Amino acid sequence: MMVDGVEDEEKWLAAGIAGLQQNAFYMHRALDSNNLRDALKYSAQMLSELRTSKLSPQKYYQLYMRAFDELRKLEMFFKEETRRGCSIIDLYELVQHAGNILPRLYLLCTVGSVYIKSKEAPAKDVLKDLVEMCRGIQHPVRGLFLRSYLSQISRDKLPDIGSEYEGDADTVNDAMEFVLQNFTEMNKLWVRMQHQGPAREKDKREKERSELRDLVGKNLHVLSQIEGVDLDTYKETVLPRVLEQVVNCKDEIAQCYLMDCIIQVFPDEYHLQTLEILLGAFPQLQPSVDIKTVLSRLMERLSNYAASSTEVLPEFLQVEAFSKLNNAIGKVIEAQADMPILGAVTLYSSLLTFTLHVHPDRLDYADQVLGACVKKLSGEGKLEDNRATKQIVALLSAPLDKYNDIVTVLKLSNYPSVMEYVDSETNKVMAMVIIQSIMKNNTQISTADKVEALFELIKGLIRDLDGAAHDQVDEDDFKEEQNSVARLIQMLQNDDTEEMFKIICTVRKHILTGGPKRLPFTVPPLVFSSLKLVRQLQGPEENPFGEEGSTTPKKVFQLLNQTIETLYGVPAPELALRLYLQCAEAANDSDLEPVAYEFFTQAYILYEEEISDSRAQVTAIHLIIGTLQRMHVFGVENRDTLTHKATGYSAKLLKKPDQCRAVYACSHLFWVDDQDNMKDGERVLLCLKRALRIANAAQQMSNATRGSTGSVTLFVEILNKYVYFFEKGNTQINAAAIQSLIELITAEMQSDSNSPDPAADAFFASTLRYIQFQKQKGGAVGEKYEPIKV
Repeated sequence: MMVDGVEDEEKWLAAGIAGLQQNAFYMHRALDSNNLRDALKYSAQMLSELRTSKLSPQKYYQLYMRAFDELRKLEMFFKEETRRGCSIIDLYELVQHAGNILPRLYLLCTVGSVYIKSKEAPAKDVLKDLVEMCRGIQHPVRGLFLRSYLSQISRDKLPDIGSEYEGDADTVNDAMEFVLQNFTEMNKLWVRMQHQGPAREKDKREKERSELRDLVGKNLHVLSQIEGVDLDTYKETVLPRVLEQVVNCKDEIAQCYLMDCIIQVFPDEYHLQTLEILLGAFPQLQPSVDIKTVLSRLMERLSNYAASSTEVLPEFLQVEAFSKLNNAIGKVIEAQADMPILGAVTLYSSLLTFTLHVHPDRLDYADQVLGACVKKLSGEGKLEDNRATKQIVALLSAPLDKYNDIVTVLKLSNYPSVMEYVDSETNKVMAMVIIQSIMKNNTQISTADKVEALFELIKGLIRDLDGAAHDQVDEDDFKEEQNSVARLIQMLQNDDTEEMFKIICTVRKHILTGGPKRLPFTVPPLVFSSLKLVRQLQGPEENPFGEEGSTTPKKVFQLLNQTIETLYGVPAPELALRLYLQCAEAANDSDLEPVAYEFFTQAYILYEEEISDSRAQVTAIHLIIGTLQRMHVFGVENRDTLTHKATGYSAKLLKKPDQCRAVYACSHLFWVDDQDNMKDGERVLLCLKRALRIANAAQQMSNATRGSTGSVTLFVEILNKYVYFFEKGNTQINAAAIQSLIELITAEMQSDSNSPDPAADAFFASTLRYIQFQKQKGGAVGEKYEPIKV
């Protein structure tokens, strides 16, 4: 059925255009031969094609444009006629004899245009006459196009200030009156279109009406271009008259479009000075009007106006723009009880942006907007509408973008309350936005209260919200989020040690709720922050003033011990072991022997009970040896116990080469350069001999299993250790021992069964070159190396 309708319409349009062109052809012939009577006859017949009711507005528009082009030619002819002496007044009378009213009015407007140009009558009188006569057409589409034509031909002939048609003193009012009257009549016709035809075609009619809206809106554009319409005239006459028409037409499409039109075409300054009048119209609009978009555009324009120059800001204060907008939004939301939550949030978001632009110093205003938003959201539960959620993110991001400072934002008491209404995904998005803002601006968050407030805000990253498991989260995203939290923890700083300890306790409380997957990311930065505090506290162990409950290194270490323990359940034993060793070093620097010993004990227990992978054991042993070597705080007994354990672990590693390397590394535990009481040459030698025995066993095992000897690399490594301790003055290691080791390696390398190993050969050659170089130095060093033959 519809297809037939479209095809029929195409036929009618084609027929209309054909009729129009045929009459236009005869009209042209008449014009060429200066035959006025025929020209009028054929032009009236041509314009009769516009009397059709069979076309949709879009198709009618195509027909109208053809007629419009022809009327331009006719107007030129009329001008020529008046030049040739034909009386324009007679012409004006003559065209009124056309048989049908629609062609008659088109011709009348065309002659009227020439009449005004001739200045034989005041423009205002001709315009008034035309606008009144056009009432003769009450068919909506035909009437709209006729009045659109009137608007088109008259826009450059209005009796405006400075215009050649100005005439008497007060003719600006006439120009304004003419446009307002034409606008009012066009709007009535446009609104009446919705009642044409059957109810079932309502949607189609609304679409058609939307296509014609610019015809009506152009009048407002013409009004805004009239020079004589100053702020007072706009305030007293134009705006009230236009708004009266908008409110009274009680039509959703018209109200929405025209309110937007007013906002777009008139200057910002006018809107600011007439804010109350303009806003007063909003609650009177139909409930279905999309007020949020229109009001948001108004606030956007005013925000940009405020941003354009600081000189206009006093005007905003003077007219109390914030409270007027705030009240208006409240009234609109009240008047439209069933407004979707998206609408309300969009309004508050726009109001907040406006407030931040115009009154950046008034945090109370910003908080008031957020408070009103919370009140509106309070009955809602978590938001499920994606678009509303996006608006909430915009609302919450605006203060961050404006102040570039989370500390300022945290002063907004309603800010966290708004975040309660978004789902956990959005909460995370917002938390990332907040952390990025802190990073970008290097914001200092230096009190426990602020940290508490901040961690409440970013709790979506700290723990699982609404029981949402992070299994669905992309692994890379999860890592990025947790690394951001880790960086944030590192940024929290206060030089006051008491406050810093409170900050650490606050962070700890929050991160321990994060579950096993997050702890490996969040515990390390907290540990290092705490160790930084320990360094600040170093000095006298007890507080010099003896205050009860004051922060001491011991107190921090207790907290650290409990914090690292949480990694057991993760499980992340290797990470925990590293952190225990870091704490042991810090305890060493604070001269707290029992504390350092306790951390080592914890590390050893972890090693024995939790670390079973052989590669992880190798790494752990070397970390333990390296840390233990740097310790100076231990007495003989404690040091012996720990060293004995470390050498024991080394000898029990799974692979022989690993055992060998760990055992010769232990030699450094018995020889610490800058401490004479920690130099035991005999035990160094014992370690190295033990390493040699293991290297030898490794070589034989390799021989037995592979049928060839393994690499000599281990022997060369041990040789380097011999040379190191020889140089450091360990009397147990003499030139003869080094010499026999060199010979052993040379023999091994020359053995038939040895597999070639270029790296080992180069390493050995390099070591021998070093010894040769030391010999050539001469003096005491050279003398010491002299007995060694290379």
